[in-house]
Amino acid sequence: MAPTETPQAAAQGPAFRAAGKATLDVALRVGGLFAAVIVVAIIFIIINPAFANPNLGVSVLRSMSSVAIMAMGLTLVIVVGEIDLSFGAMYGLAANSLAVMWIVGGLPVYFAIPAVLIIGALVGLFNGVLVTSIKIPSFIVTLGSYNLLYGLSLWVTNSGTFNPVYPPPGSTMDQGQLDFFIGLTQNVGPYRLSIEVFWMLGIAVVVGFLLHRTLFGFRLTAIGGNPTAGQLARLPVKRYKILAFVLCGVLASIAGMLDFSFIQTTQPDIGLSQTFPVFAAVIIGGASLSGGKGTIIGTLGGALLLAELQIGLALLSPGPHVQQIFLGAVTIGAVALDLFLTRVRKSRAA
Repeated sequence: MAPTETPQAAAQGPAFRAAGKATLDVALRVGGLFAAVIVVAIIFIIINPAFANPNLGVSVLRSMSSVAIMAMGLTLVIVVGEIDLSFGAMYGLAANSLAVMWIVGGLPVYFAIPAVLIIGALVGLFNGVLVTSIKIPSFIVTLGSYNLLYGLSLWVTNSGTFNPVYPPPGSTMDQGQLDFFIGLTQNVGPYRLSIEVFWMLGIAVVVGFLLHRTLFGFRLTAIGGNPTAGQLARLPVKRYKILAFVLCGVLASIAGMLDFSFIQTTQPDIGLSQTFPVFAAVIIGGASLSGGKGTIIGTLGGALLLAELQIGLALLSPGPHVQQIFLGAVTIGAVALDLFLTRVRKSRAA
């Protein structure tokens, strides 16, 4: 006689099948994204064989690094069902605060860097508390924070620019500190690959582990997918949303400091142009603005595709307007694909 299925196994069956379908959807989305990266590279190589130069590939990886680091923070916020518009201004405030504390104030860079990370965490805490405790929509809170942080950048820098290699009159730079700071993103290897790429990969491993392999990530996704169910299950919704904003602020600070190290100059409006590319990377990578969905590997793929398009189009020199048109079209296409896949999943469930 065949064994009968227990009620528990019968209940688990649909859950496992649903999880399997969700995993397949993610795999197809991410696989399609990286296939697009390969196809775009082939097209650029056919149009201009110079795109096959390994040095150009190094430029693509370096170009995507800071965008990807910020995009990983934004992914956490979007997964939990919120939105953050302030990360670009936080990127700029981090670089400018570091410059003022170190170059002008004389604070050793070894202490200035942790101070800037604390500033990023406090900005994230500020955003998260306003969203969760006062119930102001995150779009409004972070839009206001964007302008607030930009204003702070103008104030702390007195609308000036800073370069540690050429400090302002009256300031002197310790050569050891300067070498340490520039060494954070120095080029290494035969192809002169920036260490910033390895920072990006290391952060991706840590954030990916948190999001996909820990209780923190599971609860983050659950809260974003169904906030009401999260509250009924007595999940610490406020705490997890605040943590997502804090991590977003810290990662934006890291990106700002690393780019400052690589470029070796900073100015008040640095980072303001990063808002749309970072959002595009997250959306192209498969995150849903409705919350509950997003992967770090997808976010990295979105940043890689955008950097590839940017470098490739710059090499072809069709004009800046073409780059903006491509960026907008790719972003709209990614959102349309996400909506289509969502409808397919709902039709399957029905």
